[in-house]
Amino acid sequence: MKLITHLYDEHEQLAIYYDGRAYNMDQIHPDLPNSMGMFLNYWDDVMELALRGDAAIKNGTISATKGILVDDISYLAPIPFPASCRDAYAFRQHVAAARRNRGVEMIPEFDEYPIFYFTNHNAIQGPGPVQCMPDHFEKLDFELECAIVINRYGRNIAAETADQYIGGLMIMNDLSARRLQMEEMKLNLGPAKGKDFSTVIGPWLVTTDELMMFEIPAKPGHVGKSWNLAMTCSVNGVEVSRGNLGDMDWTFAEIIERCSYGVTLHPGDVIGSGTVGTGCFLELNGTGKLNDPNYVEQWLQPGDTVEMSIDQLGVLTNTIEQEDSSFSLLALKKQRQDA
Repeated sequence: MKLITHLYDEHEQLAIYYDGRAYNMDQIHPDLPNSMGMFLNYWDDVMELALRGDAAIKNGTISATKGILVDDISYLAPIPFPASCRDAYAFRQHVAAARRNRGVEMIPEFDEYPIFYFTNHNAIQGPGPVQCMPDHFEKLDFELECAIVINRYGRNIAAETADQYIGGLMIMNDLSARRLQMEEMKLNLGPAKGKDFSTVIGPWLVTTDELMMFEIPAKPGHVGKSWNLAMTCSVNGVEVSRGNLGDMDWTFAEIIERCSYGVTLHPGDVIGSGTVGTGCFLELNGTGKLNDPNYVEQWLQPGDTVEMSIDQLGVLTNTIEQEDSSFSLLALKKQRQDA
């Protein structure tokens, strides 16, 4: 089942997506919640009814006339108001390449436990324009990721049972202002201002039952589900990144185990996978310069269109826009240094 959230009569509206149409929950059954937040909080009570509705849409029992053409809707993030947002560091290929490009050895702790950071859950957005400040355009980067959402309360969750806490999968673009990120992390705290302005998820939340045929074993020594799903990112129609969700070393189940240690996870918590190998300009530029001293770096610019695709999870499209403001933290810092 593919779930979307869109703007309907100026309100958040949860719908099932099928064949280019959005079927609002109240059009499927009056007992189904109309918001993703309510749906996640009552997951065990409403999921069977929602799946029956999804089947009725697909077999034609619910007429296509009850659906709205998605070309006519305004997409929001599938989970427009996450309870929290964490982002992990699960792809060894990305970590190893980024460290190699900086001339440092692979950190052995990567293989000991999954790590994550908290980002700004109030800056979550879906498909559409992304507003960026002047400082953000100092090495503005995409990050091609997958994310999950937690569908029930849990604390101290063992990896062996953690997959049942995954409501579904979706594409994530962890946008990154690298100049700000690199400066602030010299203080061994963060990332903060390099990340907190926008994290994009969408266009759908795909429930795990729809992905069963794509499940593959976790990597040796790991526990939990993995999925064979190709991942790509294009900028202005040119493919710049390609990977596979099955390349995750740490599984979402293992990440949930770490996240939930001594902490209660809530329905609506979003957790990202971290960047797939080749999944950002920081890594691509570093590899390019390592192989060719004349390599020209590429970063996102105003007007760029970023298009991310993960098999079965849809296509997430955003246009980068420059906010109408000249305020700059970098300029302010320089003024203070020069004073």
